[in-house]
Amino acid sequence: MLQSKLSGAGAAMITPFTADGRVDYEALARMIDYVIEGGVDYIVALGTTAETPTLYMPERAVIAMFITNQIAGRVPLVMGCGGNSTSEVLDQLREFDLRGADAILSVTPYYNKPSQEGLYQHFRTVSEHSPLPVILYNIPGRAGVNMTAETTLRLAREVPNIIGIKEASGNVAYAAKIAHLLSDDFRMYSGEDALTVPLMSLGASGTISVWADVQPQLVHDMCRAYLDGDVARARDIQIAGQPLINALFSEVNPIPVKEALAQMGMIEANYRMPLCPMANDTRAALTDALKGAGLLD
Repeated sequence: MLQSKLSGAGAAMITPFTADGRVDYEALARMIDYVIEGGVDYIVALGTTAETPTLYMPERAVIAMFITNQIAGRVPLVMGCGGNSTSEVLDQLREFDLRGADAILSVTPYYNKPSQEGLYQHFRTVSEHSPLPVILYNIPGRAGVNMTAETTLRLAREVPNIIGIKEASGNVAYAAKIAHLLSDDFRMYSGEDALTVPLMSLGASGTISVWADVQPQLVHDMCRAYLDGDVARARDIQIAGQPLINALFSEVNPIPVKEALAQMGMIEANYRMPLCPMANDTRAALTDALKGAGLLD
């Protein structure tokens, strides 16, 4: 069953860039191998952490194919196919080579703030055209609109191709509202690294994680411990990881995680505007957190 494959630690993949703004495919390959060898259970491509809104459609299609080829079936792959125009999302579904992917992750349309009925119609249309199962992505802090528990319930019950939700509202009370929907056919994934264990206590199957780009083995071990019934160990890893997690979100994602990976020698800390390098104070705090986690001398 697909849902059982997509459990534990999913790494939300970055898009490395060269200094002149091109996609750095050598660094991307290095990152994919790093997180797989570090133990992540699956990879999520072309999501928030990938700076996807700054990527042109042809770039996204090439990145999708490159990541699929680099993974080479070693772990499952969830491909981001989202946007604030329903027709553009349908174009992505047609143009991306999705043969190596296991599911798609589709974000709530951002900026134009659709009604709950608009969200329902959008996701129903996307799901009806998708050749793969769909995971919803609720992230109101970015999208400017929150998908209510009632809309999630309606989609889960009425659209068979929808198999789960990445919950990134940061609101445990909201997660509790949708927890009663969870089953073998509909899963929840934490979209907040600081709340993975709390959401797993409500039934989440794991996390789609930025932290896993930096410490893939630790995030895998935390999720695996919880799923295996060792709640105390999972809790201890979550608590011990909080200083680094806080530093990784001290500025808007993915600015800090790319800086962290640059300090670790994995990539160069390049961004596409309007994202820009970290401020000196938050960079210094991130360096201290990386040293505290044993990732830097």
